[in-house]
Amino acid sequence: MEPLQLSKRNTKLFLASGNGGKLEEFRVLAVGHTIELELLPGFAGLAEFPENAPTFGENAAGKALYYSRYSDQMVLADDSGLVVPALGGAPGVLSARYAGLGASNEQKIAKLLSELRGKKDAERAAYFVCVIAVALRGRARAVVSGWVEGLILEEARGSGGFGYDPVFCFPESRRSFADLGAAEKNLHSHRGKAFRRLMEVLE
Repeated sequence: MEPLQLSKRNTKLFLASGNGGKLEEFRVLAVGHTIELELLPGFAGLAEFPENAPTFGENAAGKALYYSRYSDQMVLADDSGLVVPALGGAPGVLSARYAGLGASNEQKIAKLLSELRGKKDAERAAYFVCVIAVALRGRARAVVSGWVEGLILEEARGSGGFGYDPVFCFPESRRSFADLGAAEKNLHSHRGKAFRRLMEVLE
């Protein structure tokens, strides 16, 4: 892996994703840094990278390497998800497909809460993981990670965020991630921690 540093001018990073919510989170995190984030042009029309590796790191790196071949700019990819030890680590790397392909956030949350029905206290412990990888023309340049511990609530709370945010309780605030403002969430979230680590590595 070759070292890569950002220039003093704005450097463009293409996000290998069709998730607009994820792009907005990254853009907020990028404020104050010399990078410009955009969705990878033509992403929806590209053959999908099969995220079938057993770890977040392998999926993130594989995705960045794969999609970087379709651009002359640096490509950023992440793999993130929710891990619940009481469920054997599920949803884990299958977080986005936990309730089946095309399932809504509400359907994924409903399945999670169903699986945890009757479990209390420590049995509802969980943590979010995020691994971010950056690649340029098929060569890996950086791989970083971040994570945050919490508990799964018995019902959804809040209207912000996306994914499992409404049922993930951040103990220090006793609120769900969906109840937190963007700045507060980014301060504590797995994605925020991983992105700040990426900036440390690149800058």
